[in-house]
Amino acid sequence: MKRAVIFLILMVFVSSHDSFTQKRKAERAYSAFAAGEYFDAIDEFKDAYSKTNKADKATRTELIYMIAECYRLTNDPKNSETWYKLAVKSANSRPEAQYWLAVSFKKSGRYQQAIDEFKKYKQIAPSDPKADQEIRACELAMEWQRNPESYKVEELKDLNSKESDFSPSYGRDDFGLVYFTSSRDDAEGNKTHGATGQGFTDIFESRLDKKSKWSTPVPVDGLNSEFEDGTPFFTDEYGEVYFTRCEAGKREQKGCVIMTSQKSGGTWSEPKNIGILPDSLVAAHPALTTDGLTLYFVSDIAGGFGGKDIWKSTRTGGSWSNPVNLGPDINTGSDELFPYVREDGTLYFSSDGQIGMGGLDIFKAVLQPDGSWLVQNMKAPINSFADDFGITFEKGNERGIFSSTRKGKGNDELYTFELPPLRFNITGLVKDEKTGAPIESSTIQLIASDASNLQAETGAGGDFKFALRPDVDYIFLASKKGYLIGKEKETTKGQVKSRDFLVTILLTPIDRPIELPNIFYDFGKWDLRPESMVSLDKLVETLADNPNVTIELMSHTDSRDTEEYNLDLSQKRAQSVVEYLIEKGVEAERLSPRGYGESNPKVVDAAINAQSPFLKTGTSLTEQYINTLASEEQKEIAHQINRRTEFRVLRTDYISPKK
Repeated sequence: MKRAVIFLILMVFVSSHDSFTQKRKAERAYSAFAAGEYFDAIDEFKDAYSKTNKADKATRTELIYMIAECYRLTNDPKNSETWYKLAVKSANSRPEAQYWLAVSFKKSGRYQQAIDEFKKYKQIAPSDPKADQEIRACELAMEWQRNPESYKVEELKDLNSKESDFSPSYGRDDFGLVYFTSSRDDAEGNKTHGATGQGFTDIFESRLDKKSKWSTPVPVDGLNSEFEDGTPFFTDEYGEVYFTRCEAGKREQKGCVIMTSQKSGGTWSEPKNIGILPDSLVAAHPALTTDGLTLYFVSDIAGGFGGKDIWKSTRTGGSWSNPVNLGPDINTGSDELFPYVREDGTLYFSSDGQIGMGGLDIFKAVLQPDGSWLVQNMKAPINSFADDFGITFEKGNERGIFSSTRKGKGNDELYTFELPPLRFNITGLVKDEKTGAPIESSTIQLIASDASNLQAETGAGGDFKFALRPDVDYIFLASKKGYLIGKEKETTKGQVKSRDFLVTILLTPIDRPIELPNIFYDFGKWDLRPESMVSLDKLVETLADNPNVTIELMSHTDSRDTEEYNLDLSQKRAQSVVEYLIEKGVEAERLSPRGYGESNPKVVDAAINAQSPFLKTGTSLTEQYINTLASEEQKEIAHQINRRTEFRVLRTDYISPKK
């Protein structure tokens, strides 16, 4: 009995000791997390989790959530997904765990699974609008993947290392010198960052040799320190650089400052803090306008929209103004980072709060006359399901370098991008309108709005091909003896992607009457109804394209009523068509109206047979034949076919006296 009591006392002591140990481990984990040292906090939280009694489900669930958070904040979506899945299984789970689980799927490019998880979050938190925005973002991401922009993106293997490489910037006008941020082994600082598990970053440089190969990157003399240095941005003449320096200490929240240095004789001066904010605050990722008077930067100072925002400051003399937030067009409740300004004032930045494809996406923002910003996602392939950020452009060119974690290893890497020149081609086919047969050796004339004029001849298959220029309207005229000239139009204006156009030009033979479809009159009248104008306007265009042609306008009626009445009515209807054409500018000498009444019934062709199979090809729709049809409906169809307006070519050598 005595031994049993002693054993129980020992058990209580051991239990109390384990509880104390678990508490201390949890405190260290939360302390590291609060200091932003998420990488270090992972093992601390895992240790605390392993020492927590399995019966304490609430604490275990919270520790699981914090481990998932650490993986998320160290940009490890694969591991964060694993731990968020564990968190959401618990009845004690936070709603945020479901949201971030969906985000993990999104950052892995599994958009449909992400949508399903965001829908689950909507059920838990129906009043949170983020779910609907993220569902829409996933839908757009899938669409952008299916229809990417025309940029060509390639990994810049010469510059990338096994560590993080990001935020490039060109150092001279020929773009043969590039600076970028890296945590590779050659960096000056020898400490490990508690937030990433990598070494402190420095600014590195590399040069392009005569064989277009980048040299081995080396740290830039004069710019780096024992702390974190990076995100360089050069002034327009490359004689001055602005960059970020962040002083980091164990379990300490320290600020970031913007430094500047001038180049003289190939040497950088001692960097100086521009003093845009107190040193205890965050001022990072500088970007300067071409005139040097406006500085964009990133900060989480009070007055923003949440997370880190982009601010601007203007320079007067040697001092910078108080920062101004760029507003809700740019900034969101999440993070906006890595601004970059092109020579025309266009702002580029990265955000995980705007509608995007994954984590950080790169956005283009153009300042509008009213002071607002027009913001556009740069879409795939610049953006991906991963983090895409830190873009730089060659001056005057639509190419440059940006950073991305798209390979899925968690490390930042550099990628080149280029928008190839727009290329347009058109392939055409010339066919007989009646038979559909290709027309060989027809002449094709290209008439362009930029005053270029080309001519070609169709091959044995009736085909032709031209290369087209961007931002030009084109007309293609096809002609051959025995046919009216045919025409088609195309334009490359407004086209933002290279494209191959296809066009078919139908030529109408002039050896038989040509019916004008959809010419309508009220019963017993000859005034044209408004819906007839479309067909007649097309005839006006045809006559303009064929200025040497004269035609006879032929009007036909059905056989109901007397021959005399039908003849008079058809003549008046033909005359009304001629009058309309004259009003539209067609010379009267080119037009001859003639009414045929019921004297020329229509002969059924293949097109009529296809629409009305009860009418056999080759049959003349006489009154006697129509009366043999099986139903009143069939008879009415036949009468309607007879009521038509046609034209036939009389001459092809007309010369206008106005010329």
